[in-house]
Amino acid sequence: MSTPAIRAIVALIITVVAFAAVSVVAGSAAYDWLKALHVIAIISWMAAMLYLPRLFIYHCDAEKGSKQSETFKVMEGRLLRLIMNPAMIVAWVLGLWLAWQAGFWMSGWFHAKLLAVIALSACHGYFSASVRAFAEDRNTKPASHWRLVNEVPTVLMILIVVLVVVKPF
Repeated sequence: MSTPAIRAIVALIITVVAFAAVSVVAGSAAYDWLKALHVIAIISWMAAMLYLPRLFIYHCDAEKGSKQSETFKVMEGRLLRLIMNPAMIVAWVLGLWLAWQAGFWMSGWFHAKLLAVIALSACHGYFSASVRAFAEDRNTKPASHWRLVNEVPTVLMILIVVLVVVKPF
């Protein structure tokens, strides 16, 4: 089994254990505690999703093999592995549970939100592949590409927040 798969499994196990612990300790208040953890995970995920493309922009200007380029590789890899991936996993696990508990599965706004979260996850996957490309000095995209792509998570975040807060349909 690959190291990323092991990390994903460990993150999932930690999430499930934390979820169970909060449920036992908090009892009927578990929903609110888990919603708070979900929001914290989303904030962490979004912070990483907004910062990583900025690192790519600066990395594009660094000469391949330079000390600066190698530093960016370490920063990008750690941001992905230590913050972005675990935060996404926790956000997904808790988000699905919260939606099930609240009975949102049949709501139109929730379907639209779920689609936007899937798009955000696809963006995450693109960023993950890009971290690998930069680590292997295979990036072919200019800084202008990353400046444009940097806006995608922001637009999706705005859409998701509006759907959750306003519930327009």
